[in-house]
Amino acid sequence: MLITHRQWGIMTAKTVGIAVSADLRPALDEVVEHFGHGNRSEFLRLAVRDYQARLRLERLHAIREQARSERGGRRYSSDEVVELVRQSSTS
Repeated sequence: MLITHRQWGIMTAKTVGIAVSADLRPALDEVVEHFGHGNRSEFLRLAVRDYQARLRLERLHAIREQARSERGGRRYSSDEVVELVRQSSTS
């Protein structure tokens, strides 16, 4: 599988091997065809971006839950949030 990344504005690539069991191969081929248009490298790039987005969302949810916990579970309106931010920036 080909892995690409940008370095100094230039696209570079490195080939890496990934082991896939025989029973998983048909499923891999199916998702590669659908999402990567038959290109395994493109599929992997898409999958990595998708999982990065999921990871950021999980982190955001954890931060939100921590904030709710610190505020006693209270939910704030948009106006209240703006006011809290304004107050914190002036103190």
